[in-house]
Amino acid sequence: MLYDAYEVQRSFLAGASKLAGLGAGWLSNPANPWGYSSMGPLVAASLEVFAHAAAPRGKPEFGITETKVGRKTVGVDEDIVLRKPFGQLKYFRKVNAESGRPLLIVAPMSGHYATLLRGTVERLLPDNDVYITDWRDAKLVPLTDGSFNLDDYIDYLVEFLELIGERTGERPHMLAVCQPAVPAFAATALMNADKNKWRPKTLTMMGGPIDTRQAPTAVNTLATQRPFAWFEQNVIATVPMIYPGAGRKVYPGFLQLAGFMTMNLGSHLISHWEMFKHLVVGDDESAAGTQRFYDEYRSVCDMTAEFYLQTVDVVFQQHQLPKGEMKHRGRLVDPAAIRDTALLAIEGERDDISGLGQTKAALDITTKLPEARKQYFMAGDVGHYGIFNGRKWREKIAPVVEKFIAAND
Repeated sequence: MLYDAYEVQRSFLAGASKLAGLGAGWLSNPANPWGYSSMGPLVAASLEVFAHAAAPRGKPEFGITETKVGRKTVGVDEDIVLRKPFGQLKYFRKVNAESGRPLLIVAPMSGHYATLLRGTVERLLPDNDVYITDWRDAKLVPLTDGSFNLDDYIDYLVEFLELIGERTGERPHMLAVCQPAVPAFAATALMNADKNKWRPKTLTMMGGPIDTRQAPTAVNTLATQRPFAWFEQNVIATVPMIYPGAGRKVYPGFLQLAGFMTMNLGSHLISHWEMFKHLVVGDDESAAGTQRFYDEYRSVCDMTAEFYLQTVDVVFQQHQLPKGEMKHRGRLVDPAAIRDTALLAIEGERDDISGLGQTKAALDITTKLPEARKQYFMAGDVGHYGIFNGRKWREKIAPVVEKFIAAND
């Protein structure tokens, strides 16, 4: 019923958004005398803000068509090198350019699409051969394709790393942003234990919940204050019949988005107020910047119920990884097995999703890894999304990542 009610609301808002957009365009038309009245720009800006906020959104495009290698600008093609039911491995192939270090960027399966890491890819693309996990919206996966949980996530990463290794003949590097820090760490530990030929040379974890007992945030507190049954009963919904994944149990993306918007409601309201003021005075360029951010931020997808619930249980409630109790298909994930994959933990000083110390914990539990192969970086005055996007990512954090990868290649 929850998902059905949302679809009804979404259909209504889609129509209202279209009408509001038409109204804004009508009032902004130079041929319309009402547009020159004192209220014209105010009403037009109000309608445009509403139209943008209420518009339905699908999966965004990466839209990366070129990059600069040295002083040369080269084209970039997006290739799908492996398709699986719940995700695909995407490769950003540089046209007529020498190969760089193979790097797998692991995007979070947390309600947003992999395109949220567009800025991460763009910044690392010149010096690396970049691959990314392009997760699929669970509501589009038919029930006949089976289930997907945290164990499957780890299996996907191992398979992706092995494929990259076979393609390039080199052990790849891996970078995990936020939630996938845990499965990426687990995959690294398992591959090290097996002495897998294609175990990653380095693993960079950025704002990841390795040990959420450290500096717990509002997200962590919610997970520990509610019993496991509460999540099963209150945030899991059934995909409606209008989608290919009809009947699948999911944690809907719209619920995830609502939670994040509520956490920082004040800042989101201020952002839309600033957009409104820019539109009133005709500063379309500044308004467009805010619109682009929310086009990405509000594009959400569903994740399978089994993956979400297992993550809540294993990562946020039982803290199994830092306790040395996490298992993958019945096999213990031993952090001490990591002996020759260098680790970099990056945290943001103002991160309100993964608190300080949660990612750094990965360095403490890898007891057999030499200290010289561990590195920690705390980005001052940076929030969660600033760790992997924006000016501070490009100018302060990315150089640390690049230097670390080069030093351990």
